[in-house]
Amino acid sequence: MTGQLNRVDVTVLPAGWLTKGSYPSEVSGSWSPALSPDGRHAAYVSDRSGMPKVWVQPVGSDLTFLVDTGDEPVVSVHWSYGGGWLACVLAPGGAPRTEVWLVRPDGSALHQVAGFGADSAENVRCLPGRPLLAVTENMTTTLLIDAAEGTRTQVCTGELVSLFDVSRDRSRALLRLGPRGSRYVVVRDLHTGVDEYVTSGEQACFAPDGSIWARSDTGDRPVLLHGTEIVASAAQAEVEAFALTADASEVAVLWNVDGGRSELTVGTTAIDLPGWVAANPVWSADGSTLAFTAEGPGQPHGVWTWSAEGGLAAVSVDEVTTDAVLPTLRRFPSHDGLEISGWLFEPATPGPHPTVLWLHGGPEAQERPGHGPLFQSLVARGIAVFAANVRGSSGFGRTFVNADNGALRYAAIADVAACVDHLVASGVADAARVGCMGRSYGGYLTLAALVTYPSMFAVGIDVCGMSNFATFYEHTEPWIAAAAVSKYGDPVRDAELLRDLSPITRIDNLRTPLMVVHGANDSNVPVIEAEQVVEALTDRGVEHRYLLFPGEGHELLHRSSRAEYLRETLDWLGGHLLGGSMTGNTSLL
Repeated sequence: MTGQLNRVDVTVLPAGWLTKGSYPSEVSGSWSPALSPDGRHAAYVSDRSGMPKVWVQPVGSDLTFLVDTGDEPVVSVHWSYGGGWLACVLAPGGAPRTEVWLVRPDGSALHQVAGFGADSAENVRCLPGRPLLAVTENMTTTLLIDAAEGTRTQVCTGELVSLFDVSRDRSRALLRLGPRGSRYVVVRDLHTGVDEYVTSGEQACFAPDGSIWARSDTGDRPVLLHGTEIVASAAQAEVEAFALTADASEVAVLWNVDGGRSELTVGTTAIDLPGWVAANPVWSADGSTLAFTAEGPGQPHGVWTWSAEGGLAAVSVDEVTTDAVLPTLRRFPSHDGLEISGWLFEPATPGPHPTVLWLHGGPEAQERPGHGPLFQSLVARGIAVFAANVRGSSGFGRTFVNADNGALRYAAIADVAACVDHLVASGVADAARVGCMGRSYGGYLTLAALVTYPSMFAVGIDVCGMSNFATFYEHTEPWIAAAAVSKYGDPVRDAELLRDLSPITRIDNLRTPLMVVHGANDSNVPVIEAEQVVEALTDRGVEHRYLLFPGEGHELLHRSSRAEYLRETLDWLGGHLLGGSMTGNTSLL
């Protein structure tokens, strides 16, 4: 396959190249807030320097300090109890494999503590009241790392296991077990090895008295439990996450409401959010200050704090685009009557418009009304965008998120056509000028739609999507493959189903001009998934373009890469939906 790539239109970008001009909308902003024990300083990740790095600044001050963590992009940062260390999660080469490094807040004493060699560290958490870091490697090995003593202690091992917390006396551990869509929480007696089921869900912690707080999705809508008591729930909203103070005197609850907007409460107090979508609530060790991120249309991720005494305060907030188009939520029945939805970004001019259907990754993720520079750039040029939440998306209950498992995936593919039918029938979309694109699972769903409905779309873009389940299972990380079986099917037992669901099986049907985008270091959806499609389209003479990013993995972490991706995407879509390039006015990007 590699030998044939010289016949393919491949654009390979040199790693670390600098973008000419300014692309302010490609700023992701600041995320992963972490507070010093007294709440007076904040650490966070920002890409203001061109790639994600750790920054520290006093709350209420514009003075910022860049913490030197080396040359690799940073995924998240966590502040240890006592304030002596920052735990930084790095992604070497931008790939899904991650490492954990400890560094002093002043940038000194940087050293690695997890994710050595081929191991990948995840679910990193600083335990309250102790200088301990909970880490899981490869979803098989759980560790306690003592930042003060410099020790690594193995808690337990197993398949598809992740560590949430350890009791103060280290006699019990809170663990997450199971594959995607079927994960549950247990408390394990570390002396006997006996597990006690807590709930179905993906977040839990111990209170100082040993009681358990957990986000439970045993019912259709996730709720917050304290022991067996439901302490936060809503009929038409989900508890998305919670943050408990170290002394358990306060709990912040992040809610997912109204198709993907956020609400944040502390006790009975509702915080007036500065953006439509919030994430990552975290308390300072003394419980005085809550930090979180917020974003919205034309508003990159920003870090904010809240306290009962001082109210809301901005920490790191990027410039907001004041003329951003605000999306509207559309709900409608799909082909079988199941309600699906999405966020519509529509030009001010009368329709029908050339329209792009966007499909998010996951599939158990959700399209939300956050910062979307691509969507805003398209609408500014007269192209409507419908960001869909087809079945399998989160945020709409457990039944909905499991409605595409296994053989039910055919219905999710049909949801794509139902979205187009709705957009055309409602006068939004010009049926002759509809494009389809998506990232990760959304890239897979784009390919699946293009081979299932070959005359429906005028253009397509596949961003790091799976094309062949057999090669995906063979080449992805082992723990990713193991966790995916519950969603997609077993590669041996369900081989025929997976073959039939693989877009490469029907690649002869694909006639739509297609751009394929991938990170060269992607080990989540390996680059072979893109190469198969590119080779097949080359052999069949189908118009296509292949954009390959060295130094990037499953995410485009460098701003220069995201700017080039945006420029190439606008050019590709403009050429096929408007009859010309859309990148002439880069000042609008």
